[in-house]
Amino acid sequence: MMNERKTMVVKIGSSTLVEAGELRRDFIADLAAQARDLRDAGWDLVVVSSGAIACGAPLLGFEKRPTDMPSLQACASVGQCVLSAVYDEEFRAVDMLTSLVLLTRSDTARRSSYLHARDALTRLLELGVVPVVNENDTTAVDEIKFGDNDTLAALVSCLVSADLCVTLSDIDGLYTANPSLDPSAEFIPLVDKIDAAIIGSAGDSTTSVGTGGMITKIRSCRILMTAGIESVICSGAEERPLVRLAMGEQVGTRFVPPAGRLEIAPRKLWIALGDSAHGTVTVDAGAARALVDGGGSLLPVGIKTVDGDFSAGDILDVRDADGFVLARGIAEADRDVLELAAGRRQEDIAGNRLLVALADKPAIHRDNLIVFA
Repeated sequence: MMNERKTMVVKIGSSTLVEAGELRRDFIADLAAQARDLRDAGWDLVVVSSGAIACGAPLLGFEKRPTDMPSLQACASVGQCVLSAVYDEEFRAVDMLTSLVLLTRSDTARRSSYLHARDALTRLLELGVVPVVNENDTTAVDEIKFGDNDTLAALVSCLVSADLCVTLSDIDGLYTANPSLDPSAEFIPLVDKIDAAIIGSAGDSTTSVGTGGMITKIRSCRILMTAGIESVICSGAEERPLVRLAMGEQVGTRFVPPAGRLEIAPRKLWIALGDSAHGTVTVDAGAARALVDGGGSLLPVGIKTVDGDFSAGDILDVRDADGFVLARGIAEADRDVLELAAGRRQEDIAGNRLLVALADKPAIHRDNLIVFA
């Protein structure tokens, strides 16, 4: 009986793929060679590739990344053709086939579309194809953008039930502070819990060609830990990092899910990643403990403040008093209703004609709530 194959997702940042305005064909050729060796070792690979805008900008005569949306979309349109062609050529050279998968939030915000994306990616892997995934920057606008490919890589990892998600970056992992600004910053090889201190240690992007910084990578790793998926942040300059990681070597910073964590239902992973949050509720210490330790629903009495313009059925971030995001869930009521109900007990809500619709249900039901690791 053949051993079950594993799946690795690798996210490659623009600063790793593009140097001085030129696409690094040698890097993609090395990636293809690693993909071949991974295939032979029982691993399937999905590539989440940035770089379309960075490739297209110099070809259209821009000396630096433009800032207006039409120009960015034009750069993405031109650059994606170049990027896809090089992936196709270099992977075919090692007898591997790639495909292009372009996604936006509108493709995953609806549960049905999210499942279709999952099925398409799964079938491509079954057929031995290496999907190359990117955000559809040619048509995406702010309202439907993932915003960074770190979030997209986490989404794709959940869609294909990846065993490992690797981010190849221009930094070799996580430090206690930004090493380019603080020479005393210490390297962190292993993370088993992402708390406020870890979030605080993440500096912002220092490159001019990308959109994501370390903070977006950490947030994505936290979602992956919640999903029970290991992840790694390491330098794209490392020698054959994907093969070495598949063999169990220590490369970069590894983020390990909590031991004994229960499997997260696919619907809850969709809540965490499928759509962006439309609002925020801040909860008191008692409600925070009930969510994190007790696995309960969020009741209106535990809500301190409500922010954002949202309706019943929209996704909300749940923050503690310090602003740390504990969870994400689906609102049971519109913003004005939750704002009026905040801090009130169920018996008080039942006696209020404006709030009676919330008398028999929570602000966010536990079945529609994902608590982050």
